[in-house]
Amino acid sequence: MAVLNPENAMLRNVNKIFKNLPPACLIEEAVKRQEGLIGNSGPFVVKTGTRTGRSPEDKFIVKEKSSEEKIWWGKENRPIDSSKFDKIYRKLLAYLEGKDVFVQDCYVGAAQNYTVPIRVYTEYAWQSLFASNMFIQINDQSKLANFSPEFTIFAAPRFHATPEIDGTKSEAFVLIDFGKKIILIGGTGYAGEIKKSVFTVLNYLLPQNRVLSMH
Repeated sequence: MAVLNPENAMLRNVNKIFKNLPPACLIEEAVKRQEGLIGNSGPFVVKTGTRTGRSPEDKFIVKEKSSEEKIWWGKENRPIDSSKFDKIYRKLLAYLEGKDVFVQDCYVGAAQNYTVPIRVYTEYAWQSLFASNMFIQINDQSKLANFSPEFTIFAAPRFHATPEIDGTKSEAFVLIDFGKKIILIGGTGYAGEIKKSVFTVLNYLLPQNRVLSMH
């Protein structure tokens, strides 16, 4: 079990960072932390709370110079100001202070020429298990040692936005900043938001290389 000193991470003053734990260890941590139960046929089962599916109206993209002209703004691609994103980002990092955090370093995109390295920070062990299962794992320890993510995702279900202050539609949010290459997810325990936000990144990047992304 790898427990990292968080001094070189994007997070500050967290308790511990558990990095790239294998599935068995993540399940052990999730059970120990009472995050869910092991089903009778073996899967780990969790309750995601009031949100059992995606919240598309709670998803926003930061309107910033590097991506502004490449996005079809409208009902599906809602803009949010960069200052709002930054404030939520700071509050989310402050929320995680003193807590254990789980990290998965992965690849998305199976074709080598179009692979995108990502790092997923999660509040729960089971979310890290989800990321481990959903994305391409790195088994070469030398590659992990030198891993540098292109996009970084933070998922903290128990951190809620305040709509009248933060500019979100509800307490839940999925915010993507293509300039900073950071994704923030909060107020929802539905892990599919992690997958869908990464798919949004591929939908943004791949067409620029004349590649059609497929679900």
